[in-house]
Amino acid sequence: MFDFSSVIERRNTGSFKWDKYRGRDILPFWVADMDFAVAPAIVEAVHKRLDHPVFGYATAPAGLAPAIVDALQREFEWAIDPDWLVWLPGVVPGLAASCRAFGKDGDEAIVFPPIYHHFLSVVQPARKRLVTVPLLEEQGRWSLDFDALEKAVTPRSRLLLLCSPHNPVGKVFSAKELARLCMFAADHDMIIVSDEIHCSLVLDRSRQHIPTAKVCPQYSDRIVTLMSPSKTFNLAGMNCSFAVIDNPQLRKRFIRALQGVVPMVPATSYVAAEAAYRDGWEWQQALLEVLRENHALLKNAIETMPGIEMTKLEATYLAWLDVRALGIERPQQYFEKHGLGFSCGLEFGPEGKGFVRFNFACPRVLLEEGIARLRRAVEKAA
Repeated sequence: MFDFSSVIERRNTGSFKWDKYRGRDILPFWVADMDFAVAPAIVEAVHKRLDHPVFGYATAPAGLAPAIVDALQREFEWAIDPDWLVWLPGVVPGLAASCRAFGKDGDEAIVFPPIYHHFLSVVQPARKRLVTVPLLEEQGRWSLDFDALEKAVTPRSRLLLLCSPHNPVGKVFSAKELARLCMFAADHDMIIVSDEIHCSLVLDRSRQHIPTAKVCPQYSDRIVTLMSPSKTFNLAGMNCSFAVIDNPQLRKRFIRALQGVVPMVPATSYVAAEAAYRDGWEWQQALLEVLRENHALLKNAIETMPGIEMTKLEATYLAWLDVRALGIERPQQYFEKHGLGFSCGLEFGPEGKGFVRFNFACPRVLLEEGIARLRRAVEKAA
């Protein structure tokens, strides 16, 4: 019913992903957008909006909040009030606003690297101090290091910035882990900012995403949840996201931090988001099956390549590849020479040294070519 196999030409279209390597024979598997056409219902809704010739400042359409409320209830059995929603042009502005809104100058924000690079860049401009508590790595699995977290916390610690599911390691946190983190935050009077942008992209059928604010309702008044249709429905460029904040005081402080700094959501982006949450779920379920097949293809291929390992992936479409055994000094540049554009592990913090991130959300024919190039590159490095 939906076409996930056709290769859509994106070169020379102003694509941030593809034009990075303009004029070079390098396949881009780096930045997190997918090479699939979006759901037809979204295209239809945006076309309809384009029939109106005025594109002024916009407010959220009446149907968007109810569609999100219904989606969160259906997917996660998480009941929220529409009044808890704050509209954003992206999750990253939500991270930045949280760092500005909560705590005083010089207070600390704790993050868990290797982690999406914006977590590392939004703290200091908000006049906060960045504190890193690296994830524990054990035999290709990553987890929160609560012992290190206890040692790192100080009276100035005010924010815990969480990525759930985690990018780049693809981990889905359990209810037990999240509950322990929530209790830790309460014990130390900290606010949790939970980026859950990949919440609907759980590939491991034995795992289930749980919103951090749902795990321990008694602590939800100190949690800011950031979500977006951008990854779920391949709307990365449409710039419509939202925060869920049930504490009215935190919500006011968050909104105040947005004013004068963060732009409004464009009209077409609101329309796309509403169509996605209302009518895009059949497409999204079909997408999940394609991503699971691509993941299995990549995983099976890598298991036959000596010197390279893939972290156990539970969610996202971003494979975290450990290439340390190959002894390559600069992995990103090495693979580019072999026609592969990956994200450099060091973008996610020093803990990412010797890793690359592989976006496998693409038609199978592109993935197969990428795997063939990867195999040749690994053989030459061995």
